[in-house]
Amino acid sequence: MVALTRLLIANRGEIAVRIARSARRLGIVPIAVYSDVDRDSPHIGACDEAVAIGGTAPADSYLSIERILAAARRARSDAVHPGYGFLAENATFAAAVADAGLQFVGPSAAAIQAMADKARARRQMAAAGLPVVPGYDDETQDAAALAAAAARVGYPIMIKAAAGGGGRGMRRVAEPAELGAALASAAAEARAAFGDGRVVLERALDAPRHVEIQVLADRHGGRVHLGERDCSIQRRHQKVIEESPSPAVDAALRVRMGNAALEVARAVNYCGAGTVEFLLQPDGAFYFIEMNTRLQVEHPVTELVTGLDLVEWQLRIARGEPLGFSQSDLRFDGHAIEVRLCAEEPADGFLARTGTVLDWRADASARCDHALERGLRIGAHFDSMLAKIAAHGSTRDEAIARLARAIDRTVLLGVTSNRGFLGHVLRHPAFIAGDDVSTAFIERHFPTGATRAVRPSRHDWALAAWLSAAAAPEAADVTPAWRHWSIGPPLPLPVSLEWRAPESVRECAAQRGTVRLRADGATVTLAGATVALSGRPVEPRCDGEAEVDGEPLPYRYAWQDTHLWLHTRDGDFEFRCRRREPALEAAAPGTAADIRSAISGRVIAVEVAPGVAVVSGQRLLVLEAMKMEHEVRAGGPGVVARVEVATGSQVTPGQVLVRFGQGVP
Repeated sequence: MVALTRLLIANRGEIAVRIARSARRLGIVPIAVYSDVDRDSPHIGACDEAVAIGGTAPADSYLSIERILAAARRARSDAVHPGYGFLAENATFAAAVADAGLQFVGPSAAAIQAMADKARARRQMAAAGLPVVPGYDDETQDAAALAAAAARVGYPIMIKAAAGGGGRGMRRVAEPAELGAALASAAAEARAAFGDGRVVLERALDAPRHVEIQVLADRHGGRVHLGERDCSIQRRHQKVIEESPSPAVDAALRVRMGNAALEVARAVNYCGAGTVEFLLQPDGAFYFIEMNTRLQVEHPVTELVTGLDLVEWQLRIARGEPLGFSQSDLRFDGHAIEVRLCAEEPADGFLARTGTVLDWRADASARCDHALERGLRIGAHFDSMLAKIAAHGSTRDEAIARLARAIDRTVLLGVTSNRGFLGHVLRHPAFIAGDDVSTAFIERHFPTGATRAVRPSRHDWALAAWLSAAAAPEAADVTPAWRHWSIGPPLPLPVSLEWRAPESVRECAAQRGTVRLRADGATVTLAGATVALSGRPVEPRCDGEAEVDGEPLPYRYAWQDTHLWLHTRDGDFEFRCRRREPALEAAAPGTAADIRSAISGRVIAVEVAPGVAVVSGQRLLVLEAMKMEHEVRAGGPGVVARVEVATGSQVTPGQVLVRFGQGVP
């Protein structure tokens, strides 16, 4: 047995909180690390001790092997848990931890290295007799060789980063004319994310399922699989919803896929928790795509159906304990589904969003792994995932219903998220049926920004108008019993609301009207339609309920200067309340033709210059935010007057990037 009493958690956010919880239960002291931008992060308080590692960008903090090891020495830790992301699948880091005399909570550096390189892993697994997707994984990476290989494999093809995962460096190419630009973009993103621009090519399968098998292996030869997770609901090649078991996997197929996953683990002498990922075809054929040599984001669904704590078993295996159970001992109970709550706007291409958390409340009826609290700043340095919400039921339908209700009741105000969109996906008839689920699900059923948009209903608009008048911050100085009291009929108060809508639905972003306040409600007229509202406004960040045209509507709200953030079961909406703003406002810089940033991020490429004529849809520059590249394209034809940013510039939402003129300057 290996002594494991003080554990450094080389990560941040919700996974650091999750690891700390299991470590403390085993009597192990959890120790956090934090960068300069995470000084107030909740993951620090979730641990018994914390060590500052400095830095702002991940490369200078959580990705710095030297700083992590220095923190481990300062904290007198005897083990390091990498979590997921950052250094979790870095063989050099695992080796450095071992060389420092510390226990790495994960597989050996050799096992990580064997699976870290997708090209080598493909070759190794093919040699071991496992089916792999037809493709190209040679070391020759010149454009001619890749073009010839793509022609042999056959279009459409997938380009994948050889050295990484998580959707970064991945592109789908439909025809040869698209190949050159896609290869350059994928290689650049892979180089920035992983320090390695090599790619592999694979035939793009037609709407497969993404099914993965969780494995556990100890140091004594014990190996088991914990069933499958179906991770087919994806956006931008990143998972959105995961469930276990898969609706497409029966007992016989589970045995076949489980045995294949154990063969992969055996081939690399794997030790710890790991996941083998496959693409599954409707006829039951499946293909190995990669092995994640770490804990997965979606591990809670496996924990809910097996009753096992995967982090606890990672720690037990790391200190030398045998599994103590065999494959035949495992039982799978019911069904579990998890969603990823992300700071993003689904209607605008899932672009990442930033902001400050004004209100946060996780619903108690579901499991929620998070590191959120009021006042937390959500920046652009890290992944957009904020929390994971998972529900368990005796059947799939029951799990879906419980999770959908929990999402309705989850409150996150101050930063745009995908909460409302997740509810729409879970309630979509095709998802509930379970038959038409594949990696193309969102593309097929939510193909445009408009179909992914979550819009405020007529009742949401009325509620926002009422709160903008009845719950304005200046009303807090008046005793509640006297608010809106009048000896005569209530006078109409003018209201002007502007919803911060996604770019795809800007046509319905503003409404004007009046509110006639009463002590027990109001009459709201917006866009010529009148709504009767009953209720008394609650304080900000408290649960309230109003009746709108006789229909109960639960809500919460928070103020951010003159902006009202409103939570209802429909979604979370930000309204700019123009009535409460000064009558005279400074004109916004720029013109209608200017290109502004929709996100906070860093400029990594500028592809136009002053005087250049561009056409609609032409790429102007590329931003990097939350580990992903975002292309900025021209909305129409024009001539560039000025480029306001340069490569390396940090930008914020609304900042002008490119200005257009009427002609060549």
